Amino acid sequence: MIDIEVPDSPDLSNRGMPREFEWQEETLGSEDFYREDVEDLLQEGAWQEGFNEWIEYTNLDDEHFRMIGDLGLFQAFDFYWDPTEDRLRFDAPTVPDDWRERDATESLDSSTVSMIDAALEDLGRTVQEVLEGYLERNDEASDYGWGEDTYGKREE
Repeated sequence: MIDIEVPDSPDLSNRGMPREFEWQEETLGSEDFYREDVEDLLQEGAWQEGFNEWIEYTNLDDEHFRMIGDLGLFQAFDFYWDPTEDRLRFDAPTVPDDWRERDATESLDSSTVSMIDAALEDLGRTVQEVLEGYLERNDEASDYGWGEDTYGKREE
């Protein structure tokens, strides 16, 4: 197993529109992605818990982790509440398209870049699952405003 320090959780403040997001007519005006609340949960342990779970099964090695850190990809994750789908979502970063021209990544080949991108997607999914667990635990009487009063009655 790789022995690395868990990087700081991503700073979700001052983010623009999520990458894969499109407004639906029925949600125009509810433009809050609750990033501040999600960031609080990440800082309170969801990021570290998800990262530690992910590190146990990832195929990445120490060099890959250094590279991801050098490129700022851990900080580039975006977690947010999607008001159109009424659920938590994430955007995982990818290795930049110009990786062949960068000193930090010039030694990679395209299959390694694909492996790193897939691992980052897995990290996002793992942290998202941990966050959903935090939300379920806090759903009734929540300091984060994640209960029914915030989103209305959720349909199962």
